[in-house]
Amino acid sequence: MAVVPAKKSSPFSSPLKFLADVRAEAARVSWPSRQETLRLTAFVFVMAVTTAIFFFFVDWVIGLAVRTLFTSSGLH
Repeated sequence: MAVVPAKKSSPFSSPLKFLADVRAEAARVSWPSRQETLRLTAFVFVMAVTTAIFFFFVDWVIGLAVRTLFTSSGLH
């Protein structure tokens, strides 16, 4: 018995079929709960603030080192 390959259709062949497929796929998505979304949003915010503070201090230390290096060598 021969296996017949499935006919590949263009995604642009039928906009209505495409929309139906999108809707079916969206129905299978596991959406996060409101509580989980708020918790993860807070986590991202805290991590962004922590990262900003870290890089602020790294920049400050490097700037201080460069200023000290050039000030002590008399290269104003």
